Amino acid sequence: MTIPIANNVPAPPAPQGMPWIRLAFRPFYLGAALLAALIVPLWVAVFLGALRWQSTPPPLLWHAHEMLFGFAIAVIVGFLMTAGKTWTGLATPRGPALGFLILLWLSARVASLVAPYAVFAVLDLALLPAVGLIFLRLLIRSRNWRNVPLALILLLLMGVNLTFHLSAKGMINLDPMRSLYAGLGFVVIIECVMAGRVVPFFTTSALPNLKIITLPWLDRVALAATVVGMALWVTDWHNGLASAALALAFALNLIRQWRWHSLATLRRPILWILHAAHLWLILGLGLLALAQLGLVTTSLGVHALGVGATGGLILGMMTRTARGHTGRPLTADAPEMAIYALIMLAALLRVLLPMLAPSLYVDALVASAAAWSAAFLIYLWQYTPWLVSARPDGKDG
Repeated sequence: MTIPIANNVPAPPAPQGMPWIRLAFRPFYLGAALLAALIVPLWVAVFLGALRWQSTPPPLLWHAHEMLFGFAIAVIVGFLMTAGKTWTGLATPRGPALGFLILLWLSARVASLVAPYAVFAVLDLALLPAVGLIFLRLLIRSRNWRNVPLALILLLLMGVNLTFHLSAKGMINLDPMRSLYAGLGFVVIIECVMAGRVVPFFTTSALPNLKIITLPWLDRVALAATVVGMALWVTDWHNGLASAALALAFALNLIRQWRWHSLATLRRPILWILHAAHLWLILGLGLLALAQLGLVTTSLGVHALGVGATGGLILGMMTRTARGHTGRPLTADAPEMAIYALIMLAALLRVLLPMLAPSLYVDALVASAAAWSAAFLIYLWQYTPWLVSARPDGKDG
């Protein structure tokens, strides 16, 4: 029997507008990668006295703030506003609306370098409430209650950022670094949630013969321990309790990762980078637990979470999602393998080398910054042509 072909079915409309502002991952990934490649060497040059420059906030606060609310937030916004379209089936900002959001983000980054503090603060505080409310509205309209906590975290990060600016200007009696620690804590919580969802899913999708049985109760308990441990660390309320909670979070997340069979992914770089980055998250929690007891410096734990976990997870997701949403195969070619190797090297040099050989701290700092910057420059070289051009399959996105 011959099945008739309907000739009157309209073809889907051709994609409209400039490709680089069709979905949020395109401009925000580009902006985040460029920022990451530039500001870490700039910070190291200022820190070592090779460059004399006074940022709008003091240089140390500027560095920590821009790594969180400039770099990490850009990637989170790009990812969530892109994933939100898939999760809800509703349109997310594109075209001029998306262009306005990226321009707002970019103007705050420039203002942190050259503008009066009030201008920088106003511009910097504008993005998160706008994105958080847009994302929350999408989730409520689609009744996607599972992801509402992610939208609420974006709004809480807005409050953390506001507290930072008020304390940095002396308007409230609070150490500004505590606000930045809180920002890092929320980023770690997002990473803990998303890793628990995507790492086992991506692993079993690529390795169908591998069976990963997730335990929802273990995910919830590991997340709860992470939240409590980070909260106690941020508030500096009780070192002993914070150390115990962080140690528990370390152990539970390690058990969770052990169940993901990470060693089976070693021949799949696009997978193992996610497993390796999650292992840095675990190590960061452990180092913070030791720091609460005075056994290591807090900086080691912060940079394990910032460079190894956040940098690794971000590059793992920025390569994977950019490939998927631009219609390219989910494989790691030579540039991706170089990116993954460099970001892991940056973490090793920044965290483990100073811990094992403190006399090499300056050398480790310079080498780590070079590896970090190189990883993001390679990303820009490989992905910029894809992110600014239309999908080769002609689909929208």
